[in-house]
Amino acid sequence: MTPLLKDILNMLDEIAPFSGAEEWDNPGLQVGFVSDVIKKVFISLDPSIEALRKAGETGAQLLLTHHPLIFSGIKRIDPDIYPGDVIAEALTSRISIVAAHTNLDAAKDGINDILASMIGLQNTEALIEKNGSGKSLDGMGRVGNLSVPMTLTAIARNIMDVIGSTGLMVLGDPDREIKRVAVLGGSGGSELSHASGKGADLYVTGDVRHHEALTARSLGLALIDAGHFNMERAAMLAFADFLRDKFNERGWDIIVEIFKDESAPMTYVGRKA
Repeated sequence: MTPLLKDILNMLDEIAPFSGAEEWDNPGLQVGFVSDVIKKVFISLDPSIEALRKAGETGAQLLLTHHPLIFSGIKRIDPDIYPGDVIAEALTSRISIVAAHTNLDAAKDGINDILASMIGLQNTEALIEKNGSGKSLDGMGRVGNLSVPMTLTAIARNIMDVIGSTGLMVLGDPDREIKRVAVLGGSGGSELSHASGKGADLYVTGDVRHHEALTARSLGLALIDAGHFNMERAAMLAFADFLRDKFNERGWDIIVEIFKDESAPMTYVGRKA
């Protein structure tokens, strides 16, 4: 059986309810044709023009991304600049674009559950619980315990390996023993108090600002900025496997492919010795 786009949207809403997204977010259908048959899904972190064109080259009818293409109302579409270029080309190429963002971050088996598993956390619970949900995993981020305590240096190296990074920003004594870890994919520097309040020795997130790092130090909280792109991209790679399994369970004949050459929008340039 080959589903329509509306069937996939319904399935995503079951896995990670769109209603569970943050108020400022805009997951779900960005551009598309809900009655189109979907035979191939192409997955990327960002809805870039490069990702869209690669999806087209591979014969995909759907580009599924983590970050939305449209966050708020658009007053005009300029096909020469982002996001107008992506919108215009998606319509011309008849490739639909769907995003699963903070709804997938918060969902069971979503981005933060995947990251927690990659780090090796056990007995996890939500870092930021949804008010009145009564569910330990209903909320943003995760916090849990390592099966075996590790030094800050050792866990930093492990994180580099599992997310495919060549470097991290680290705050804390390299030899400090780490037992309890909080993780929040994406940009989570503003949530330091939640990590500290949950008894974490270490908080792993991305996009940490200077003054947020100073706050972490004052709280006695070790901190790793693993990079917004690297963390969420690694999780999306794993989510692709999860999605394949879900398609198979439904008897859907869909190919899932990842944008293997996707790269962060900015790169670090160092001075040669």
